[in-house]
Amino acid sequence: MKDLENVKNEKFAYLTTKGRKSGKDHEVELWFALYDGKIYLSHEGKHTDWIKNLLKNGIVKLKIGSENLQGQARLAPLGSLEREAGMRALYGKYYGPATKETLNDWFELSSVIEINPK
Repeated sequence: MKDLENVKNEKFAYLTTKGRKSGKDHEVELWFALYDGKIYLSHEGKHTDWIKNLLKNGIVKLKIGSENLQGQARLAPLGSLEREAGMRALYGKYYGPATKETLNDWFELSSVIEINPK
């Protein structure tokens, strides 16, 4: 596993998924957070193309700062420890510490994506 300490303070990650219909690369800029060797992303609302793409093929590419990575992405299930870890890491990075109530409210309509870098 790659040590990502040198990029943890970068503001954005650039996620590339493989188009589920076109097969072409699809890149998006997203906030991210690291926790326990995993990379977490989130998206509020309906599943967008990039989420639908990773649901069909979870092998993704990420560029964070100077690091180019590959990983296996999946949605963190509702109520899972992974989802809670991702919510806490994402909120904490961009806004600071929060109560469980605040996290649950903030991420109520959001998908949390966990990426295991290879």
